[in-house]
Amino acid sequence: MSGATGTASQSARERQDAARALLARPLLTAAHAEELSLVRLHAPALRSVFKTTLGYHLVVESTFARLTKRPISADGPARPARRADGSAFTPVTYTHLALLCAALLAPGTGEQILISALIEQVRSDAATIGVRIGDTLPERRALVTAIGHLIGWGVLSETDGTAGGWGERRDEALLTLHRAALPHLLARPLSGMEHTDDLLAEDPQTADQPRRSLRRKLVENPLVRREDLTDAERDVLSRERTELTRVLADNFGLTLEVRAEGALAYDTAGSLTDVTFPGSGRVKQAALLLLGELIDACTPTAGASATLDDGRAVPGLAVKWSEVEATLASLTNRHAKAWGEAIGLRDEALAVLTGMGLARPTPEGIVVHPAAARYRPRPQSAPPTRAARRLADQLELEMP
Repeated sequence: MSGATGTASQSARERQDAARALLARPLLTAAHAEELSLVRLHAPALRSVFKTTLGYHLVVESTFARLTKRPISADGPARPARRADGSAFTPVTYTHLALLCAALLAPGTGEQILISALIEQVRSDAATIGVRIGDTLPERRALVTAIGHLIGWGVLSETDGTAGGWGERRDEALLTLHRAALPHLLARPLSGMEHTDDLLAEDPQTADQPRRSLRRKLVENPLVRREDLTDAERDVLSRERTELTRVLADNFGLTLEVRAEGALAYDTAGSLTDVTFPGSGRVKQAALLLLGELIDACTPTAGASATLDDGRAVPGLAVKWSEVEATLASLTNRHAKAWGEAIGLRDEALAVLTGMGLARPTPEGIVVHPAAARYRPRPQSAPPTRAARRLADQLELEMP
């Protein structure tokens, strides 16, 4: 019996690891061989878990696995594609990415292609739709960024030479195409769509359920605000909290935390987090310190609320733009040596807080969510020196 129990426990752990791998990277290819092998081993169970729990569709083939998620909720943070330095893709880079995929899907494209031939096809296709792609160094680097994204996904691999070498010096490179996975990059077929927004819209033929939509928000969003839930979702959160906790823990290794203002499902291992906070770098440091300064200065009381620009009263601390800017200016002066130039720092720091669900911008300022208190910096004093400890001991001995 103990052997059977151990096998079942190991199988459950493997399924959870495979599910977490798919949540973190919805397209797995040969570039992620270990995770792909685990997904293929538990494919039937994973298809059922994702379908019933989150309403996601899982495709598992011999050379890839693709988890197709539902469109993000309106209250969810934007998750743009990002460059290697962490900056978000620009519209131009997205255009390059789309043109590259179209060129790779063109009839006659082989399993391997020279990067020069691929770029020539991209420029030709771009010209037919009125988009000019030149041959300057910045334009080549922008193309390399999009190619690097496909390499990161495992759709392309560098067989001989590198894409970066072509971008910097026009060095030739041979790329190998993972053709089977390429058509699955889009969540839905483009046929019948009249606008790009249609791709992100909810499929009207797919019925949703409050249990599944709530689970998706908890799995995908860093913070779920109670005021953003539907009445049905709030009812599920209230009545089925124990079951919800079990489902998230068993299937995805997430821990549910519920408060009066909302809920979050956090990952103690940290491997599912795509944006770490607190984190390193001046922007995240500025965002963290800004939270602490605003909370200290405004001393919010329990049950405080603020009004959004749509007229809704929500839990949180309302802070005017003038106070945000004055506080950030003070922080910038204090940390000028480490942070350097402050241009754009306000918008970048607020983007971090907004993406984490900890703040909401309004025309008058921002609304800081009560959950921000959990990130409030706690200054740590240095441990006492040996001399200080000896002095303290001596004073104790001298006390009557």
